[in-house]
Amino acid sequence: MIRAAREGKIDLIITKEVSRFARNTVDTLEYTRELRRLGVGVLFLLDGINTLDADGELRLTIMASMAQEESRKTSGRVKWGQKRRMEQGVVFGGSLLGYDVADGKMTVNPEGAKIVRYIFHKYLNERKGSSIIAKELRDEGIQSSRGNVKWSAPTVLKILKNEKYCGDLVQKKTYTPDFLSHGKKYNKGQEDFVVLRDHHEPIIDRETWDAVQRELHRRHIDDSQSSGHGNRYPLSGKIKCGDCGSSFMARKKKRQSGAVYKVWRCGKTTTQGKRRTDASGAVTGCDVGRQLREDVAMDILRQAVKAVQMDREGITGSLTRIVEGVLKDSQDEIGPEKRRLERELEGEQEKKEKALSAYFDATISKKDLQFMNQRCDARIAQLQGQITAIEKRQALDTQSKGARKDIRAAIRGIVSGETADDDFYGHLLHHMTVYNDGRVEVALNLLPARWYFLLDGLAEYHRQMAVHGDSSVPISVSSAFSSGYGMV
Repeated sequence: MIRAAREGKIDLIITKEVSRFARNTVDTLEYTRELRRLGVGVLFLLDGINTLDADGELRLTIMASMAQEESRKTSGRVKWGQKRRMEQGVVFGGSLLGYDVADGKMTVNPEGAKIVRYIFHKYLNERKGSSIIAKELRDEGIQSSRGNVKWSAPTVLKILKNEKYCGDLVQKKTYTPDFLSHGKKYNKGQEDFVVLRDHHEPIIDRETWDAVQRELHRRHIDDSQSSGHGNRYPLSGKIKCGDCGSSFMARKKKRQSGAVYKVWRCGKTTTQGKRRTDASGAVTGCDVGRQLREDVAMDILRQAVKAVQMDREGITGSLTRIVEGVLKDSQDEIGPEKRRLERELEGEQEKKEKALSAYFDATISKKDLQFMNQRCDARIAQLQGQITAIEKRQALDTQSKGARKDIRAAIRGIVSGETADDDFYGHLLHHMTVYNDGRVEVALNLLPARWYFLLDGLAEYHRQMAVHGDSSVPISVSSAFSSGYGMV
């Protein structure tokens, strides 16, 4: 409809009422203003509003705000009703492995329940990890609730942690914070959960369930692991397998002394094992079994960065000027931003005066006037708070001028690598590729060059290259490191 109006195909839009035109005040005003600029009016029959009239926008603002408030109340009533039904035991959500959900009730699915018991048995009695269990499920061709064999460690962990399998029901795990956008978020304490113990027939007995939860805790498997590594580490997602191309995964190991260290392994090798053909005929796994210690990977990255030929003093000077310019721009922006908020504050006060005049002219009712005043007062309080915050920023910027002399020294330390942390180097890395023969390729962001390193067996590698006369790989070593690898 809006597109047709822009193309000049519409002269007038007739709407039953404001609530049918848009769900919130902002959208209503934005679209009616655009349509009015195009010469297209919007007539609201029940509300008696024509946006082409002189007082149309003021009346529309009031009615749209009231419609939005009614939408909010409706959303609240729906959420209240859903929560009461949850408390009565009605199940919201779809079926899952081992259970069929229909008409708000859960019934055991025998085939799925057999798989669930199989997974719990392997974890608790056979002492196998989630990755191994997922691999065995794929190898055996066992289908998941979605009808495929794409089992993964996070999927197995979710099953092991799902309280439904011991007969309990926990709902309100997600909630809708904004009734306008209807977007859902995970409930992390923002709203109360609805918990019903012994709600339905269990697949796993309570004793086994509790034992598995204790074992999960003992193995230090927390919620973050079930959702992948993400960006928890500076190298997350940046170490690639030279064979299959998958990302390396971080794993913790213990030395005999009890000290814990971190290694990176090919994700496909870790979760699927060596390359082979599974029960469904698909090729899975990877043969790259080489591990890369975290400290070695970071040392390799530092050596590659140091090998970059650059004017470090020039870069330090440029970055110093940029940072000082940003600080200056930030201070310069404070004045205009404050003036903009002050103008908006004046506008809200004028709206209150116009609403009062409209009331005296009998254009709007006393109820509409009160509603408009409440809305303006809320916005005025918000603007006054923002203006106070800007005034505090002005005072802070004045205090920070004396500290700017230390900026150059701080930047010099970062550029030279003396004070840079792992996160800094992680941002410089584009990717690091590990090959099974011990080669490690490093690519930095925005640089076309590549740096190659050799892990263990450096001397034997060069001896073989010299014997066979292979000129495809450079063999001149520019540096060798005590940790057992060198740059070629």
